[in-house]
Amino acid sequence: MLKVDDLSLADYRALAEFRHQIRKFLCFSEAQARAHGLEPQQHQLLLAVQGIPQGKKPTIGELAARLRLKHHSTVELVNRLEVLGAVVRERSEQDRRKVIVQLTRHGASLLRKLSLAHRHELETSGLELARALRAAMRSTGKTARIA
Repeated sequence: MLKVDDLSLADYRALAEFRHQIRKFLCFSEAQARAHGLEPQQHQLLLAVQGIPQGKKPTIGELAARLRLKHHSTVELVNRLEVLGAVVRERSEQDRRKVIVQLTRHGASLLRKLSLAHRHELETSGLELARALRAAMRSTGKTARIA
């Protein structure tokens, strides 16, 4: 059980500020997605497809894991993005049971516009987020090298 004296008022403030900065960025991200005709999770799926780590394939299962969604919810997201012409599905040549999701030209164009806007936002407000993370980590006794 956590003792009351394990956290100071400064610790709570640091955690609250970090949470505030995360929510501020997420609200920006959600508004940008909607301004481009997408739901926030659709944008996240496009980004997950394009930004999949090296050595991994953007299968429905892998995308579900990266987005922390259930398999059927990811299938529904892909369905809606397919209707919008942003993604296509292909069967894996190595394992025909698996479906690989790929961006279309339209999907890549949408993602590029959103990613440029996100990068600009991080350039302008990212320092506040980094400071808040540094302060929250300091309050846990951990140190971090954050620019």
